[in-house]
Amino acid sequence: MSVISIVVPVFHNEVSLPPLLEELQKLASRNGDDRFEFVFVDDGSKDNSFAVLERLSGTDDRVRVVKLSRNFGSNAAILAGLTVATGDVIGAIAADLQDPPEKFDEMLALWRGGRKVVVAARTDRDDPALTVLFADVFYRLFRRFALPSMPEHGFDFFLIDRRVCDLITSIQENNAYLMGLILWLGFDPAVVEYQRRARPAKYGRSMWTLARKIKYFIDAFVAFSHLPVRAASLLGITISTIGILYALVLLFMRFTYRIEVAGWTSLMVVLLVVSGAQMLMLGVIGEYLTRTLDETRRRPRFIIDRIVEQRSDAVDK
Repeated sequence: MSVISIVVPVFHNEVSLPPLLEELQKLASRNGDDRFEFVFVDDGSKDNSFAVLERLSGTDDRVRVVKLSRNFGSNAAILAGLTVATGDVIGAIAADLQDPPEKFDEMLALWRGGRKVVVAARTDRDDPALTVLFADVFYRLFRRFALPSMPEHGFDFFLIDRRVCDLITSIQENNAYLMGLILWLGFDPAVVEYQRRARPAKYGRSMWTLARKIKYFIDAFVAFSHLPVRAASLLGITISTIGILYALVLLFMRFTYRIEVAGWTSLMVVLLVVSGAQMLMLGVIGEYLTRTLDETRRRPRFIIDRIVEQRSDAVDK
């Protein structure tokens, strides 16, 4: 008998939690020879998500509720769940039911067949056009310049062996891009495909804001690619080369044809272009330095406030 842990990061998902638990219970029923635990991680929700989770834990002793001290982000919430999970294999799925929990049956079959990493890759997604565009651009760039093994439309829904889980939780990296880490470890990931559902209106709007998407984008590239800083260097070389050539042209015109070169306009154009490029390059370098500073501080990636579970050996921390 295997122990299977399912980790669910929760952030303002009070409405979708009961139907999600029902789907997970059906999953457990279909795999009756195994023991399941459902690890819900409340990532600092301001709605009634934690109260709903406490109630659900009283109805099913397989439910474990991890409450973080504040909102640390989806990646940190999943990492907290991986740290707490006790299973021989650990899966992670979003709480909004856009990803189909029944896919875990196929993923578990691949794990039993010897695969240590199974990712559920989206073939399409019923999301707003702007969201789809942003995601497609991000994953195309990430595949091209960081990790070629990333599925074409990405993934957030996965199943990993205990050994892989232990390796991930042992990597003490702040601002970690979890999906990138899973692929970076190797282990020849198996891929199952599905179409991401539209988010039901009754579950409210997504809390995945533009600012969070931009941070996610930057974290992923800084963690797995040197492209931004190399692009900044290339930009600096290009502008310097153009500047030198332009200066040679002006000197040639001045001393050969005795042409007076107008100064103020050309000077301001050069100053603005070069200054803008310098600020851009400083910003790119600053992103790397900021993350280096975060690593030297050694602050925890998340803080667990308490764990609630209704087992005979459970401790409410």
